[in-house]
Amino acid sequence: MKATRILLFFTTHHGMMLHQIDLKSVFLNGLIKEEFYVEQPLGFESFIYLNHVFKLNKALYGSKQAPQAWYEKLSSFLSENGFIRGKVDITIFHKDYGNQFIIIQIYADDIILVLLMNLCEDFSKLMQVKFEMSVMEELKFILGLQIKQANKGVYIHQTKYMKELLKKFKMDKAKHMKTPMHPTTVLGLDDESKKVDKKTYRGMIGSLLYLTTSRLNIMFNVCLC
Repeated sequence: MKATRILLFFTTHHGMMLHQIDLKSVFLNGLIKEEFYVEQPLGFESFIYLNHVFKLNKALYGSKQAPQAWYEKLSSFLSENGFIRGKVDITIFHKDYGNQFIIIQIYADDIILVLLMNLCEDFSKLMQVKFEMSVMEELKFILGLQIKQANKGVYIHQTKYMKELLKKFKMDKAKHMKTPMHPTTVLGLDDESKKVDKKTYRGMIGSLLYLTTSRLNIMFNVCLC
């Protein structure tokens, strides 16, 4: 998240624009090094070897190995084509083109780019040599953040995330309050009331902590909870 915010500040300062690309079936591109087996999925059973399992050659979407295998595949490809990986943040890659440059940030299957428009076509051709990708477009949504890039600056909000959050915890019909908890409130044990579901409570706090990315004004209340 810090790297994404820094890129937003950087591009705004230089009057540039962030772009994003969508690579199709990215996690299926990663090769796994360790032995990995899965049960025969429905519709793909072998009638000859009913009691056998499949050994995977490539990462499977949803497996723990998939993001790392994909990162190693993309990282190797970018390094082979002259991109330098960041030393502090290894999700950042950059390459100089004379007085121009390309900066790439990778997060799982999300890829955001900082580059001038005249380099878009060259980079697209490079990626299409190895991967199947859709059209490069202006960055509008990344990691739950909605981004609006305008001439006067970059606007970040989490409206979509917030609405989904309210529905998830059945709070979308609740009464609106500017300050849901007074700053002088003291939290204490209440043995008489109904027990709070720990899993739900932790889920709420974790979700709200992520919301503080764009809503610093709720930081006090969330941290108090």
